[in-house]
Amino acid sequence: MFGKVKKWLGIEGVKIELETPEEVEIDKGIISGKVRFFSKNPQTVTNINVRLIERYTRGRRSEKLTDEYELGVISNNTNIEVPADDPVEIEFNLPFDLKNSEMDKMQGKNIFLGGIVKTAKWIQGVNSTYRIEAKAKVEGTALDPFDKRGILLK
Repeated sequence: MFGKVKKWLGIEGVKIELETPEEVEIDKGIISGKVRFFSKNPQTVTNINVRLIERYTRGRRSEKLTDEYELGVISNNTNIEVPADDPVEIEFNLPFDLKNSEMDKMQGKNIFLGGIVKTAKWIQGVNSTYRIEAKAKVEGTALDPFDKRGILLK
């Protein structure tokens, strides 16, 4: 009885780990990495979802606003058997497309406006951070394993 509950909740089940570079060049438009699965019991992963998310913040203190944008997503719907105590690695290539604001476009076009735009963004408290998230669907469990990792786009 206790074993079925542990399996259903994902305890001692499949664990997921992302392996990605710390920095990625924006010009490439693609992030290569690996998703690694571990398990203490043999299980089947039915779906893997990997996505790149931008966390865009602006404003200061009580006027701070935060939005999140999905810049790229891939999904793999093939069944992957994860044996007990034997890691399984799946490689991926995640294409992404950055969303540039009007200020970003002006900053990139004109050298003289670049400094002014950078200062204006600093005054307004504009900041973007990026992360990669991986989530897997495991057959027979209610809680899906996931991992996330911060990444620097330059």
